[in-house]
Order: sequence, then structure tokens, then C-alpha cells
Amino acid sequence: MTRLLLVEDEERLARSLVIGLRDEDYVVDHARDGEEGMWYAEAGHHDAILLDLRLPKMDGLELCKHLRSNGSLIPILMLTACDTTQDIITGLDLGADDYLTKPFEFTELLARLRAILRRGTTSRSARLCLANLELEAKTRRVWRDGKEITLSNMEFRVLEHLMQHAGTVQSKNRICAAVWDDDLGPESNVLEVLISHLRRKIDRDFDAPLLHTRRGAGYLLASMES
Repeated sequence: MTRLLLVEDEERLARSLVIGLRDEDYVVDHARDGEEGMWYAEAGHHDAILLDLRLPKMDGLELCKHLRSNGSLIPILMLTACDTTQDIITGLDLGADDYLTKPFEFTELLARLRAILRRGTTSRSARLCLANLELEAKTRRVWRDGKEITLSNMEFRVLEHLMQHAGTVQSKNRICAAVWDDDLGPESNVLEVLISHLRRKIDRDFDAPLLHTRRGAGYLLASMES
């Protein structure tokens, strides 16, 4: 049985989600604040966490940051009333796997939950290389010219997709479908912000740019402009 941890202080919403998820045959534990959520999460018994960002005692961002800094790889789906791009990017940069802005449809929550659960159980061992850029999927590490580059979870996922399709222009829709699964990519400019972060990290301190924009078409990872 798949065991979930729901960390949500809004009682009416939490009750509805617990009932709905249990009807879908998930085992659900419910924490009502960040500290209780931390207590549950540190036990390591769950397959995924549904995490509200606005919580008493410890907010969701702090909880997410704590789990990732302590090596936890458990998939995290953020539930947030904050729909600004920077709020979303902050959560993703701290290690969340995906997000939903409130209010949301229960069917979309189920789709996103299935997606992060699939990613959490996928075995990956490939090492991808382009020029002097290297990516190791299993350990989620990236190097350029031998220098290790620290990426957020979502930045890594976008780069991995581009490296898997190096030399081919990837449209925004195609990247979103691959990174967020099931064509449920964000409607905001989250992807553009992630691309900007990637370009700064993998290109700015090096002579030859690898990440290129094809206006009206998408993005291209290549060792030279073509």
C-alpha cells in the first residue's frame, strides 16, 4: 500500500483530502502543523508528502528545506495559496517535486501525485555528457569542465531532459510535459525562470554557451550555435 503524509492545517480541506485519498486506496497520515509534519516525515515511512506551505509552528518551506538538507529523497507535492512565480520557484529550489495552487481539482492532485510517485520509484543510472558538461542521473550531480554545479531539483530535471535531447530544439510544451508529466506543466513563466537559472549556472562562468533559445520554437542544448 502507498503511504502518504498530508501536512495541512486547514481542517475542512484536510478532512476532504484524507477521505478522498483513502477512497483511492492510499494510506494517509495527517499532520496539522509543521512540527508534527517533521515528526512524521523523519520516521521515513511514507512514499510521498503533500505539504501545505502556510503552516503553524514551522512553515512548509522550512520543513522541505530541512528534509532535503538531511538527505531525504521522498517526493514532495506543495499545496499553496501563493501562486506568484517566485513563491513557486522558492519551493521548487528547496527540493519540492511539484506544486498545486489552491483551489485545485482533486483529479489534478491525483494526477500530479501519480507523477511524483512514478519519478520517485524510477531507477536511473545514466551518465550524460555534452562537450565538457556531465550529468549523473543516479546521484543527481552535474559538472562542467570538472567543476561541480549545484542545481535545484527542478533545474536538474529540466537539464536532464535537454541533455537527453541534445542537439534538438525542445518546445516549452514538450519540456513541461516531460518534467511535470501528463501535460500538467505550469501556466505561469516558471519554466522561463528555471531556464534563466540554468543558463546562469552552466554557462555564465564558461567560454562557450551550451544553452540556446530559439525564439518561437523553444530551447536547445548544443555545443555550438547551429
